[in-house]
Amino acid sequence: MCSVGTFTGGFAKIEGVNRTDRRQRGPIGTDNQRTFIVTMAAIIIGIATVDQASKAAVLHFLGDGQPLKLIGDWFRFRLLFNPGAAFSLGENATWLFTCIQLIFVVGIAWYAPKIRDGWTAVALAMIAGGALGNLIDRLFREPAFFVGHVVDFISVGDFAVFNVADSAITCGVAVFFVAILLESKREAQSLQRNEDEVIDNA
Repeated sequence: MCSVGTFTGGFAKIEGVNRTDRRQRGPIGTDNQRTFIVTMAAIIIGIATVDQASKAAVLHFLGDGQPLKLIGDWFRFRLLFNPGAAFSLGENATWLFTCIQLIFVVGIAWYAPKIRDGWTAVALAMIAGGALGNLIDRLFREPAFFVGHVVDFISVGDFAVFNVADSAITCGVAVFFVAILLESKREAQSLQRNEDEVIDNA
């Protein structure tokens, strides 16, 4: 899992680049802002919906505890209830992960209007969608409100059992770092163009 500091540094990096881009390209219209927000909302709701639908199906068809083998014992669906974080980490800190996911989802909703990069919007929406999917479990599933256990069911080889939300979070983190690299490259190219213009005008 990535630390809070990693994400904070990434946010600061992208926000700094966004400010540089805004100074160079001028203000971005409300239409573009609205597009980013609508896209992020669609991704978040879509991921959370697919996650909850898949969990409901697993609870219905695999409630007896029998695994469904898709590719032998290597790839199968088997129902587990996870009190911890993604991939069954931190099983004794359910309430803490509930708080973290709640803060993250609210934080993304607050930060969304400031996003000016498509990759960043997609990445954060994927992470928020996964966080929301698991947050619903923690809030409303047994054993109690705010400390509910997350439904996991995807088992691949000897890897930890996970779910659709966990997959979305992992992919979102990967896309987030791609966004940082792309923004850094864009910033370097922009600075180089400015330096070339200064030399040409000297």
